Amino acid sequence: MQNNKRIAGEFVLDRNNQLTTWQELQFGMFIHLGIYSQLGGVWNGEPIKRGYSEQIQMWANISRDDYAEVASQLTLENFDPQAICSLAKESGMKYIVITSKHHDGFCMFDTKTTDYNVVKSTPFAQDVLKLLSEECRKQGLKFGVYFSLVDWYQGHKFDWNNNNEIPKSMEPIIEEQLQELMTNYGSIAEVWFDMSSPTAEQSAKFANIVHQFQPEAAVNGRIWNNQGDFRTLDDNQIPLINLDGAWQTPASIYHETWGYRSWQQRDDVSGKVRDLLKSLISIRSRGGNYLLNIGPRGDGSVVEFEAEVLQEIGKWIMRHPDALLGTNPTGFKRQSWGEVTANGENLFLHVTEWPKNGKITIPGVMTTVKNVVEDGFNRALNWNKKDLNLEITLPKIPKDELLTTIRVELANELYIVPNTITIDSDNIWKIKLSDIEKSYNFADDGNYTSLVQTNIRQSAYLSNHQDGKAFVQVYGKANPELNYAINLGTEIEVVKGKDLMDGMVGPFILNSEVEILPFNIKLYKPIHRNKDLELDVESIVIKLVEAK
Repeated sequence: MQNNKRIAGEFVLDRNNQLTTWQELQFGMFIHLGIYSQLGGVWNGEPIKRGYSEQIQMWANISRDDYAEVASQLTLENFDPQAICSLAKESGMKYIVITSKHHDGFCMFDTKTTDYNVVKSTPFAQDVLKLLSEECRKQGLKFGVYFSLVDWYQGHKFDWNNNNEIPKSMEPIIEEQLQELMTNYGSIAEVWFDMSSPTAEQSAKFANIVHQFQPEAAVNGRIWNNQGDFRTLDDNQIPLINLDGAWQTPASIYHETWGYRSWQQRDDVSGKVRDLLKSLISIRSRGGNYLLNIGPRGDGSVVEFEAEVLQEIGKWIMRHPDALLGTNPTGFKRQSWGEVTANGENLFLHVTEWPKNGKITIPGVMTTVKNVVEDGFNRALNWNKKDLNLEITLPKIPKDELLTTIRVELANELYIVPNTITIDSDNIWKIKLSDIEKSYNFADDGNYTSLVQTNIRQSAYLSNHQDGKAFVQVYGKANPELNYAINLGTEIEVVKGKDLMDGMVGPFILNSEVEILPFNIKLYKPIHRNKDLELDVESIVIKLVEAK
């Protein structure tokens, strides 16, 4: 069987996509640093156990003046950009995103808009972002900034959901601060907006400032109103569904906080490393970026436990240099035993749940398998391939005590058989609802609490042995005003929703050399990349009307 008769199993990034450079960053360091770092989750000698510690001003109901006085104690005497960048690189990270301004409104950069900043109001009296961005360039890391759209210092009231609307009076300072950030710190890879409830016009305006001054920068989805370049998922969210498009999971070492918390319980380094590594593997196997946070102390020092955790993650990555970073997701679903990534002629099986029988199976592998080894150690493993199912006997005692990855060496690039293939009967393919695979992402209506899952693609696969012309009939309901792109093989037809259910779409040219024929429905030029299909399919019928 030739390659063009198969379904490619490795999802390689499109080099023409403007977000490819950002997607290739894959793993980054998030840094929450501000006045809250000095407090460490404590106010008036009492630990504040509600909410995240970087939002302690709200949760402890600290007045504007009392909170501002803490800035005089923020020495940052042990803030070491060189050590932080080195730690990021040791950990396998390719970029750093730091809080330029959190909800408290305190700026960790030199700004003309307010004296409430690290240069004018702290003993440190230096621009934290300038120091870090310069060191990132020296060490070959990309640099990004977090920017809160909630600003308690500029007048927002405390809101436990942080969904404050942005008054017109606050727009000029946001715009000026964004322009400063986009013009004073060199190349920016990512701008990470957070919270509030901006209008659609405000979201577009703020995103456009970024794109005007930093056209290569990727704007996250928390700019809201679907104006972002990539979708930021919920904090620490690991999706269990297929996601289309560019996306990122922001993660914290402890789910309870992002900013430094002096009374945080820190123990079991190996357990924490294993949990975070499993999350990183899951995110990468689905094609997302992983932004993992540290929360330095008020003196600028990195918490030793956090540094050790990151270093151990980095050591695992170094033991498996080709297995995770630089790999791509595949057409395989999540397996009961773990996750799958691929890179050229190597398939990597990450065993996160050790099976009781000591064996793992991966179905639908069409490519010839040359060898199977324990990755990082090259210990050969017993395996057999029958009816396209690859079964591997795991080692009784794995070499890697942290997490085992198996490398499957292939004869050529990965091709797979889809889970479900529709067979024709008398030149008619009847695709049932159960045979349709849906892919998802998330959209919003203007704030964090409005984030909803959207279905943005529906797919199926046909067994094909014909040359000729075919037509497609979709049964169900569609939004009559939306335009749908119907893709069968290499052919695409665009049809209005009101016409989709009323007749056949086509013709589509079939080629018998393509034995597994992909079928997809997506929106044509949607108003934003994560717009829901608004399509309720009951069944799809494809008829070959003219055979050759």
